[in-house]
Amino acid sequence: MFNQLTGLGVVTANYPGKTVELNLGVTTYDGLKIGIIDLPGTYALSAFSDDQWVARKGVLEGHPDVVVVVVDASNLQRNLYMALQFLELGFPVIIDLNLVDHAAKAGLKIDHVKLSKLLGVPVIPTVAVRGEGIKELIQSAVEVALGKSKVETAKIEYGRDVEQAVDKLEQAVKECMPESPYGLPPRATAIELLEGDYEFGETLKNGRSVDQEEFRGEHGHRPMPRCEHIGRERVLELASSLARQIEDKHGEPISVRIARERHALAGTVADEVQISTKQPMLLSEKLKHYSVAPYTGIPIMISVMLGIFAFIFYIGGLLSGIVNAFWGFYVSPSLSSLVLSLVQNTTLAGVILWGVDAGILAWLSVGVPYVLTFYIVLSLLEDTGYLNSVAFLADSVMHKLGLHGRAIIPILTGAGCNVPAIMGTRVLTTRRERILASTLIVLVPCSARTAVVLGAVASFVGPIYAGLVFAFEIALIGLVGFGLHRLMPGESSGLVMEMFPFRTPSATAVAKKTWFRFKDFALVAFPIVTLGSLAMGALYETRVLWAVVNPLQPIVYGLLGLPAIVGVTLILGILRKELTLELLVALAIVQYGASARNLLVFMTPLQILVFALVVTIYIPCVATVSVLGRELGWRTALFIMIFTIALALVVGGVAYRVIPYAFPLR
Repeated sequence: MFNQLTGLGVVTANYPGKTVELNLGVTTYDGLKIGIIDLPGTYALSAFSDDQWVARKGVLEGHPDVVVVVVDASNLQRNLYMALQFLELGFPVIIDLNLVDHAAKAGLKIDHVKLSKLLGVPVIPTVAVRGEGIKELIQSAVEVALGKSKVETAKIEYGRDVEQAVDKLEQAVKECMPESPYGLPPRATAIELLEGDYEFGETLKNGRSVDQEEFRGEHGHRPMPRCEHIGRERVLELASSLARQIEDKHGEPISVRIARERHALAGTVADEVQISTKQPMLLSEKLKHYSVAPYTGIPIMISVMLGIFAFIFYIGGLLSGIVNAFWGFYVSPSLSSLVLSLVQNTTLAGVILWGVDAGILAWLSVGVPYVLTFYIVLSLLEDTGYLNSVAFLADSVMHKLGLHGRAIIPILTGAGCNVPAIMGTRVLTTRRERILASTLIVLVPCSARTAVVLGAVASFVGPIYAGLVFAFEIALIGLVGFGLHRLMPGESSGLVMEMFPFRTPSATAVAKKTWFRFKDFALVAFPIVTLGSLAMGALYETRVLWAVVNPLQPIVYGLLGLPAIVGVTLILGILRKELTLELLVALAIVQYGASARNLLVFMTPLQILVFALVVTIYIPCVATVSVLGRELGWRTALFIMIFTIALALVVGGVAYRVIPYAFPLR
């Protein structure tokens, strides 16, 4: 929906928890410039996880002119809950009734006119993936924001005892608090306080908004001076007293009571506006059922993973071969002649050719084919909603690692790029879970490391051995997670998530998502690879390289059994992981010509296998390290860095000595 409104390339997906940050965009309508803020997908405005926290803060502190609540027409009751919360808070609201096409296929017809009358807000049916209803949605939003649309928002009423408590507290707020927190109406303030919202209560008590770490209680609560205004204390005491009375009467926390009544109201409204007709089970529903059933879901998951591997290997390999042949036959000879004719200094010409010839060819033939094909596959998995089924299947396994099934989504996202995956751990509710998940994510082979495995092991040793590398990585992630779960105190939380039906991905949406991801990859990777190749070329052509290589020999050759020069590529690979392989390919091209990009000219199959294992495990790229420091703190990030380096050295050293006996290589 956000992409349809703004035209921006924000990556979204058919499962919850994909975006955990605010996305800002601008669009125009009838000559009017409109700023649009996309909040993380969530079902409520509580603050139990970071996606809910960001959404809540974005609304309460952003003071929007109008709030567009996107609801799933095929699951109206579940989605109306948050819409009711927005109405309680007094924000001008528009309901975007999305996925009406899918609801119709499922036999659900929504009377959006009646829904609009019941809630007292505009309700616009849309099909976001096809752009249907977008113009009407923008028009309605503009009219509400400018006050041209005269609507009377329905008052959300609860049971008698809750309503009486809300009325008493609302009156106290009016009398004792001239200014409510965040500028909310007195009734909204009363409901928030009655629900026992800790963050809201602290904001009221201290006269300011507490920060996130205070709220989560992860680093201890920093005491703040109590507000001297006696009115606020009186309101808080009254809220606590009224809440206890209702809890004693109903035998459950007031927050549960209010949530129960809010859900009941959402169900009542949904029943009044939707008509259900019996329809044969949709194919998408059948596929979803088979994908989560234990006896069919696990074989399907294994088949999907094998299919992904085969697609990336064969299509990526085909593209790599085409690029390499074209460059070697048409580009490289002409480029070499041009540089040598323009630059009379042989050493300088050699350095330049490292960057503009060998470096670019290595990037095109290694990074581009495998990364591009992986992004296509990832977009398809996201838009079909299959990752949701994987999360469900993985829940029991993830609990053994101290996590729950929802954590598998950022972990799998790490196969594309570790950076957004680590940011995606904000959907987890505790710091312990976030540290566990982030540590496992940095061990997940991202698209750059996948390019190394497929471009090196699969191409020169064999696809079976590449598959073994990935299988070993999965086993290693499991062992690390199991070990950390035992070492770190605490338990994993439970999994509650909505199972979305499968949806046919839009070819346009998949193409756009793939392009935006690949463009970001290219803009970052190309200059790094080119400059890295130039740096490698300068070291090589001036013979300084060997002075750098010799100190690395005890570890690189003595421990890992690799050519000492590989140590330089591993160091430069901290910039980007695929740079390690691309520099090795560039080295082969410089030494043996464009047709000799084969690593086997200076490495054995065993060395290639060990090299790939080390690259997939050791210290993540600088971008990942940076986001680790920002999300978890630099002390935790440093620990993860040291841990992965030590793990890579141990695994590489053992593999070099054990593999020849377990899997003889020719």
